[in-house]
Amino acid sequence: MRDNLIGIIAWIVGILVSLSVGSGMIDRTLTIPMIPTIITIVAGWIVVVGAIVSLILVIFNK
Repeated sequence: MRDNLIGIIAWIVGILVSLSVGSGMIDRTLTIPMIPTIITIVAGWIVVVGAIVSLILVIFNK
């Protein structure tokens, strides 16, 4: 039971961090040195969409 709870908490934290980082990349708050801005923005969208898809898959899996 305890391992399951820790896993859920870790997953929620991961989703929140992914959404935060992806949003920062999209808004150009977070940049990657030597990488063009458009690639950073696209990568941010990929991170956000991946986090949302992960959330949807977990909801429909239960």
